[in-house]
Amino acid sequence: MTQGTATLAGAAGRYASALFDLADEAKALDAVERELTGLGELIATNPDLGRVVSSPAYSREDQGRVMASILDRLNASELSRKFVGLMAGKGRLHLLPAALEGFKTLLSAHRGIVEAEVASARPLDEARKAELIRSLEASEGRKVSLKTRVDPALLGGLVVRIGSKMIDASLRAKLARLQLAMKEVGR
Repeated sequence: MTQGTATLAGAAGRYASALFDLADEAKALDAVERELTGLGELIATNPDLGRVVSSPAYSREDQGRVMASILDRLNASELSRKFVGLMAGKGRLHLLPAALEGFKTLLSAHRGIVEAEVASARPLDEARKAELIRSLEASEGRKVSLKTRVDPALLGGLVVRIGSKMIDASLRAKLARLQLAMKEVGR
């Protein structure tokens, strides 16, 4: 499914694309984003809810009731309720987290924002994040949304993934290149 320059694959991508198109048509992109971001955070941080979403042990009806109750508490729009209800009714609720990520990707592309994922050995402070965003925006020529994660195996430095490009400036990669060069010299 394609919206702008973003391409999503699989069933989760089809759900995300359909939701995006419906929300765009209804002029409800911001509302749906807000509601489903809240829902996604609940799923990610509540292990019991995560099990309800991902486990085939729960019936479609039970999943639908749980999700309807949560969406009621979130005061979600009819569009968000129908979307999640459809996924539960079709036995596809396990795809919801991926569909929500796909929706965010489509929304970012629609807004002219490219997403960058940065892995670092230690958490980045706000000043470093701001510096990195400025640098990436200058090289990409468009706004950048930064998603960070910590990967202690990197030892130091950063690995930046933006679109299909990857910049590996980690100490681990530098050591691997040095090791390879040393092997070449030893021949």
